[in-house]
Amino acid sequence: MEPPELRAWLRLRLTEGVGNDAARRLLACFGSAQAIFAQTEAALLQVVTAQQAQALRQTPPELAVQCVRTEHWLSHAPAHVGHAVWALGDRHYPEALLQLADPPLMLFAQGQLQPALGDAVAVVGSRNPTPQGAQTAEQFGQALSAAGLCVVSGLALGVDGAAHRGALRGAQAAESDADPVQAPPWRTVAVVGTGLDRVYPRQHQALAAEIARHGLLISEYPLGTPPLAAHFPQRNRLIAALGLGTLVVEAALQSGSLITARLALDLGREVLAIPGSIHSPQSHGCHALIRQGAKLVETAQDVLEELQLMAPQQSLWSASALGDADSNTQPTHHADSALLAQLGYAPVSLDALLAHSGLDTANLQAQLLTLELNGQVARLPGGLFQRLKAQ
Repeated sequence: MEPPELRAWLRLRLTEGVGNDAARRLLACFGSAQAIFAQTEAALLQVVTAQQAQALRQTPPELAVQCVRTEHWLSHAPAHVGHAVWALGDRHYPEALLQLADPPLMLFAQGQLQPALGDAVAVVGSRNPTPQGAQTAEQFGQALSAAGLCVVSGLALGVDGAAHRGALRGAQAAESDADPVQAPPWRTVAVVGTGLDRVYPRQHQALAAEIARHGLLISEYPLGTPPLAAHFPQRNRLIAALGLGTLVVEAALQSGSLITARLALDLGREVLAIPGSIHSPQSHGCHALIRQGAKLVETAQDVLEELQLMAPQQSLWSASALGDADSNTQPTHHADSALLAQLGYAPVSLDALLAHSGLDTANLQAQLLTLELNGQVARLPGGLFQRLKAQ
């Protein structure tokens, strides 16, 4: 995109009171962003309101700074990572987003720019998952990526970050396979609610850099945009649109993940949910979705079948990439195995374990510590313990 064209698109994006719908009408009428700003007010009034026409005749005060910032960002990408701006009509603009009622006027993209999206599944869930929920998200991300899908999520703490990390691990496993199936263009896509010159949350700086090396980060927000609360529900519509379906790993009843699921339904996409403990608030949203007709998912195989993606080339992936992670359970001492069986996968208190195990407090705590150090048990707030599946 040449500087004059970029300036016109940024001006259209920054003009106050002119949203995506009005901008699309203007583009349809006048043909290009540059042509819009060559029109008289009378011509503009044939398409938009008087207030919008007056706003279009004025230069947004932040335009000059935004142009400099964007041009600098475009020309200073790190090694092996691309920076781009895709406007409506650009050949790189993801076709799936055009099915939205209000597709973004512009997309800022960072990462591997040349491929297309391919088959994708959105994976969303709680920012404060249980240890089991975080592990499940990572395992599903890995299995779906290894099976040839792109994992789309939002780079948030909790389930989002775990799904991205799993997808990156799945990419490494697929690429090292002796007889690999053709890999998807992007292993994972992160849709963020800030400008791409910022990483939010800060804890995901390294993860964002890794995604850029193997996938893509996209945002509809101009550079410098801070993490405003209103932006994250907005970006959820992009996550829902990019996936053939949305998999909810853990979600409370009042959760942004349920918003994403509703948006997916509105777009005619599949909604899938992983059930959890009845005692865990993070599972109640998933249970509500299942009651409303969402596909109950236990393995990555369930996801592929529901999305009708069991193509011959995908069925060549090993069963270990799609099945139960318990098949890789590490050897465990007999006494510890008995305790694991009593733990199950639902959170349980120390008092309950004392009552059911027959162990004294010292022996029980010693065994729990051993299992915790082996990564087989997690300690939760409130004095609860939860069994984890093997990595």
